[in-house]
Order: sequence, then C-alpha cells, then structure tokens
Amino acid sequence: MEYSASPDKITRDYFDSLLLETRYLDSALPSTEYKVFGHTFSTPIMTAALSHLGNTAPDGMVVYAQGAVQSNAMHWVGMGSDEELESIVATGARTVKIIKPHADNDEVMRKIQHAVGVGCIAVGMDIDHAFNAEGGYDNVFGLPMKAKSTAEIAEFVDAAGVPFIVKGVLSASDAEKCAKAGCAGIVVSHHHGMMPYSVAPLMAIGDIISAVGQDVHVFVDCGIESGMDAYKCLALGAKGVSVGRHLMPLLRLGADAVSQRIDAMTAELASVMARTGVRNLDAMDASVIHRRTF
Repeated sequence: MEYSASPDKITRDYFDSLLLETRYLDSALPSTEYKVFGHTFSTPIMTAALSHLGNTAPDGMVVYAQGAVQSNAMHWVGMGSDEELESIVATGARTVKIIKPHADNDEVMRKIQHAVGVGCIAVGMDIDHAFNAEGGYDNVFGLPMKAKSTAEIAEFVDAAGVPFIVKGVLSASDAEKCAKAGCAGIVVSHHHGMMPYSVAPLMAIGDIISAVGQDVHVFVDCGIESGMDAYKCLALGAKGVSVGRHLMPLLRLGADAVSQRIDAMTAELASVMARTGVRNLDAMDASVIHRRTF
C-alpha cells in the first residue's frame, strides 16, 4: 500500500476501504428526515463551514446558503464579516456560525452575541486553527489566534444560549473535554489536512462516540463526496455530515446547482439505506460495515 502524509488522501483511502453488506429482506423505502437542535431537515447532508467564497464566485457565500435552503439542509458558515453573516441568514438558511479561536476572548464573545442576535441556530469554534505550522499561534488575515482551555470553552457555551459546537475534534480526549464543557455538538474533522498524518475522521469516530455517548451530537466533515460516503459516516455513528470542497466548483453555476448536488447525494444515501435495511437515520447499524483486508 502506498502511504502519504496527506490527511485528505488518508481519509479518501479509508472511505474506500469500507465495504457494505446488503440486507434486502424486510427492508422498505427509507426516510432521510433529520432532526437536530429542535429543527427538522430533509437530509443529514449539510454544507460545511467554509469562508471567503467570493474568491470562487461572486456572492459565493450567499449562493452557498441559498443552495442549502433549496435542499432544506442545515447550513454552516465560517469566518466572515458581520454584514456577510446577516446576508446569509437573510436567505432563510438555518445557519451554524463557526468562530475562529481569536486570542481576544472579547472578540469571540462579540461574535457569539452577533450570531445569536441575527438568528443563527447554533454557534461554535474551530479549535484546530489555534496553531500555525511553525510552532507558534496562528494568525488568520491579520487576526491573532490562541489555543483555548476547557474552561474557556465552557464560558463560550454559557454565553451562547444556543447550542455550542466545537469543530476540529479528532480524539476521544478532546471529545471528553467538550462534553465536560457542556458542548451540544462536535465536528470530527482534520480541517482539510491541517496537520500531516492526521487520522481519518472515521478512524477516530468510534472512540469519540464511546467517550461522549448520546449527550453530544457528533458531526463529521472532510472528504465527503457522495451519498455513499455520507452513509458510511452515519452508519459508524455520526448524526450529520458536512460537504464543502466538493460543492465549491458548483457555486459559479448558482444555488440551483448546489441544491441539485445535495439532493443527488441525499438520493444516493437513501438508495444505500434501502439496500442495507435501514428505514430511517435512527436505525443506522455499524454492523453492515466491513473493513477491506485484501
């Protein structure tokens, strides 16, 4: 087997190593209805917390949100101005705002308050943007970052008043700390290969779910490109999956193209659910998954 330092390749290889058994008898047409944080969506396939999509297409961030609205999918958004977030929420997208780990906690608190004030259904932080590749704290577009403690995350949770989600969890250790801090959700993610040789999210998800149980809603992103990929995440215990880079080339074609791809992935997810005897998302069963050894 060829090995690579790229977490994206490691993640793709791991996805492709997972095989499924079929279970046709007593199966039926499935439902992909997804309920989370008091909201109901048509699919567990969501957008990912991307930023600066204006470099990809004019008004890319708004187009991205409009696609989620058309598919009745939960929408996530990353770094951006207050005005941009307001435009995104104005599309009707039920939005999760992910905030950078700014060194200035007052700025974090301000962003939490703004996001909640404009109607985001949840907020959170991508903790893996704390450090740079040279052994120091990160600096993103001139804004200094800093690692956060469990106690600081708990303060953000208390301040939010809506579900708080930590993105960038890739270990049972961090997952346990998020649960201790009162987080409603975590995103199992290596942030598109932030660190070389990072484990694939699905390699860690079993230990993570064992660490937090049913008290924390577990999402997955990184490398999800199809309904089959989404199925494998859900079968192994994720509740929802985020798709980002796979959708980016469609932004130039407009919200319809984004929505059509989400819908197509959802249809593929439903087809795999039917062929494995899964009637709804609560009936997902990890025992259909087999790891290829040949």
